[in-house]
Amino acid sequence: MATYGDAVKVLQARRQGLLDQLGKIDTAVRALGGIRSGKTVTRRKPKFTKAGLARIAAAQRKRWKKLKAGKE
Repeated sequence: MATYGDAVKVLQARRQGLLDQLGKIDTAVRALGGIRSGKTVTRRKPKFTKAGLARIAAAQRKRWKKLKAGKE
């Protein structure tokens, strides 16, 4: 059976190998971190300004008022 010193050396070597692998994985994650997956939601630019929406709403109210006045 191996001595404790040999066992410690083997464990340290395995630990170093795992740290090297972890460093490679970290590098890959950082490289891929800039790539977006397409599932991100982006905010759309409004199609109308607030003033434009106000004009549209006023025109619609005017049409409804005219329609209701014709029914009486």
